Amino acid sequence: MTQKTLFSFGHGYSAQALARLLVPEGWTIYGTTRNPEKAEQFKADGVIPVILGVDPIPAKFGAATHLLMSAAPSEDGDPLLREYFDELVSAAPNLEWVGYLSTTGVYGDHGGDWVDENTPLTPATKRGQMRVAAETQWTKAAEDLGFPLSIFRLAGIYGPGRGPFAKVRSGSARRIIKEGQIFSRTHVEDIARVLEASVKQPEKAGIYNVCDDLPVPPQDVIGYAAELLGLPLPPEEPFETADMTPMARSFYAESKKVRNDRIKDVLGVTLLYPDYKTGLKALLALEP
Repeated sequence: MTQKTLFSFGHGYSAQALARLLVPEGWTIYGTTRNPEKAEQFKADGVIPVILGVDPIPAKFGAATHLLMSAAPSEDGDPLLREYFDELVSAAPNLEWVGYLSTTGVYGDHGGDWVDENTPLTPATKRGQMRVAAETQWTKAAEDLGFPLSIFRLAGIYGPGRGPFAKVRSGSARRIIKEGQIFSRTHVEDIARVLEASVKQPEKAGIYNVCDDLPVPPQDVIGYAAELLGLPLPPEEPFETADMTPMARSFYAESKKVRNDRIKDVLGVTLLYPDYKTGLKALLALEP
């Protein structure tokens, strides 16, 4: 049987969660980074580090049976397709599965209404527009080179090291109130479970929203974290007058609820954390 080998380009938070599921099953995983300091952590996780700009790429690419693309696009397009397209062409005949991590930001603002994978893409931010362009690039590459492609549109990601508890404890958490604002979110372990299910069913290539079952206003999450900690609710701040960076304010440019039926109906995924309350309780339980 062919050795299952995953080449993880931009081996970040979500990809690392997938690796924790696949390494114990005997997979070989290469993970790229531009930060040499991350190499030791990769090794501790059983991942072979590839430092971009230092380590040679072609041989590792050619050995891959699976490819996960996590790195964000820029105004120049998708970085893998821009810098390593020739290597992708060479590896394409061996690729059984290719996954691209995108964002629900591609849908843009829907005034709090529901969206699904068939909703037209009308991104309201520059980041969302670049993601749409990258999705288009990958779709064309898959058609031209003949490999199966699945696109995963991720909602707001939280998990170990990315929860609200530290800010609530420090007093820096904020409950920004914008009328009608609602977000979807997803626990990183559920992202990993969706990716694993797709990897094991490559014939079900397609587009998948990855989020939990309960979209809520962001202030509800902060409030529940404070409740779990037994601390006072952070004060409410009107969005219109809140002192926020342009980046932070841009996250409030879009309001929507994201449907996740396809990951359940097509991939057969059962979420570990179907809502933010179960997710936050689990995160708190992990703390020493």
